[in-house]
Amino acid sequence: MPAALRAENITVRFGGVVAVDNVSLELPEGRVLGLIGPNGAGKTTLFNAVTGFVPLAAGRVFFHGREVTSVPTHMRTRMGMGRTFQTERPFEELTVLENVLVAAFLHHPRRAAAEAAAMRALSQVGLADRAHQPAADLNLARLRRLELAKALAVEPKILFLDEIMAGLNPPALAEMIEFLRGLAAGGMSILMVEHIMEAIIQLSDHTLVLANGALIAEGAPRDVIADERVVEAYLGTD
Repeated sequence: MPAALRAENITVRFGGVVAVDNVSLELPEGRVLGLIGPNGAGKTTLFNAVTGFVPLAAGRVFFHGREVTSVPTHMRTRMGMGRTFQTERPFEELTVLENVLVAAFLHHPRRAAAEAAAMRALSQVGLADRAHQPAADLNLARLRRLELAKALAVEPKILFLDEIMAGLNPPALAEMIEFLRGLAAGGMSILMVEHIMEAIIQLSDHTLVLANGALIAEGAPRDVIADERVVEAYLGTD
């Protein structure tokens, strides 16, 4: 199966601190790759490195076989990298529809076409009935769905999800897992950084574990969660 995304020997430094240390990953088309690890492990930094938000000290990134290591972030987005952020970033003064419209304009410069694309994304995530509501009025679960709608509105080939389920209550978490399962079943390639193991087990085909910026384990999610190195990284040695 061809790789939707391949990253080779990624290293990221902030001054003298090595935040990501020689990490490689591969995401086959239509699969879900989970990225887990304790706080400060370098997960989001690796995520940002692959999507172009932080510069690499070393390594290369390939998107559907094309090297994009030096391609600017906005061009990677246009090519098909859609992402959410760990902290919700709505334009609070705009409506829900207008927030998604900003993303939809990337491929649809005409207002009518962009609105149609934005509404399709909102319908997909179950927010069509909130289209004309101010984004500032949404609760956490709906803000997460708005983030997803913005990412989907750029018509991604790969969806990058950075802790999209953090803080959700059990019903909202179950709904989000079911929604993402549907996207994956439809052939969407997904790279997800996540702390919620239930989501990792239910969704990811393959899981990578980072600790102190380095890859310490990878494999099927249930296998890596039971790995002694992973347990030690999360819980310590006592």
